[in-house]
This record gives sequence, C-alpha cells and structure tokens, in this order.
Amino acid sequence: MAQLMGKAKEFVADKIAGVQKPEADLTDLSIKHVSRETATFHSILEVRNPYSHSIPICELSYTLKSAGREIASGTMPDPGSLKGNDITKLEVPLKVPYSILISIMKDVGRDWDIDYDMCIKLTIDLPIFGNFTLPVSKKGEVKLPTLSDIF
Repeated sequence: MAQLMGKAKEFVADKIAGVQKPEADLTDLSIKHVSRETATFHSILEVRNPYSHSIPICELSYTLKSAGREIASGTMPDPGSLKGNDITKLEVPLKVPYSILISIMKDVGRDWDIDYDMCIKLTIDLPIFGNFTLPVSKKGEVKLPTLSDIF
C-alpha cells in the first residue's frame, strides 16, 4: 500500500511540474516624477498568462534596494487580474524621499546614478493550486535628474 501511495505522489508531482505557469518580466526602473520632497520611480511588470481564462491577482509586493540598503518597499493589494492568453502590464510606482537618496549619496556621487536591485513578488490565485507567488527581480542603474531638470 505504501508503494502505491508513493507512486501516486510521484505521478501527481510529475503532472504538476509539467503544468504551465504564468511568467513575468520587469522593465528597467525609470524616473516618472520629481518634486522637492520625493522622486517617483516606476517600472512595468509584464506578466504572460498561458491560460485561456483570466486569473485574479491577490497582491503585488515590492522592494527596491540600493547600496545594500532598502530605499522603498510596499504592497499593492488586489491590483486586478491577468487577461487570458495575453500579456498584462502592471505599473509599479515607487516613491523615494530625497532624504533616503541623500543617505546613499556615496553611490550616487560617483556617476550620478543609482545602482538598484528590485524584487517583486506577484501573488496570484491559480485554480486547483491556490495562491502561487511569482518572484521577479532585476538589477540595473537609473540616472538621476540634475537640478536643472527639477527647477
């Protein structure tokens, strides 16, 4: 009986491993808006849904790090759903206070850009499987605006 249960578990695991899952890519981080208090960055998360029906998104959480320090993080509850057999683009806005940008000035001062590491966790509700978290990360650099760009 134990052998039969072992084979059944193996069979189910093989079938689950072969099931297509949504895939995601993250575009480069860019500056959307600059004010005297904050800099608003944004990135686009493109999610490919291989299923013919839409899939609800439970939440999207993000973390932005630079120079080994977290400079922005947050959660977007219920950002919508993924369209069936299509690519859904989700905008991820991040507000970073200038006080935090000043604290990482050592990195910024060298080349007037921010080297970043952005991590996003997209939690979706897959039928049969339940909640499934899709991790996406990207490293890169974003050029900061000069004072003439602000004023």
